[in-house]
Amino acid sequence: MQPSDPYQAVRAELAALRHQVTGVRGCVVAGVDGLLILHDTVAGPEPHDIAALAAGAHGISRTCGAALQQGGFQEVTIRNQGGYLAVYAVGDLALLAVIGDSGLNIARLHLEARPVTARLAGLLRIQTVESSGYFG
Repeated sequence: MQPSDPYQAVRAELAALRHQVTGVRGCVVAGVDGLLILHDTVAGPEPHDIAALAAGAHGISRTCGAALQQGGFQEVTIRNQGGYLAVYAVGDLALLAVIGDSGLNIARLHLEARPVTARLAGLLRIQTVESSGYFG
């Protein structure tokens, strides 16, 4: 008997997001420290690099939120000439990074990705820093 994949449901969420939103090239779940947790990517950038970039985007966005007194980090979208990087909070300790091509409908991505982050937090048992201080 083969051992089951404990992250099968997480992988299914990432694959579903990639298939549901036209233009999504890949999804990465990373710690806020930039370490890769899981990914669902097709050919393209290295998932470890995406995780590190997501952490950098999170860091500057978190600093902006604090400086502007706007509260904690929720999401940031970076648009470049050839596509997008969207980074969403998954609890307080993880991030969902989505790479999209130039044809990505970013509004549709936001609608689909926001509920995914809540499900990912539950599946990964990620709790808030205030309540636990660790990954569940």
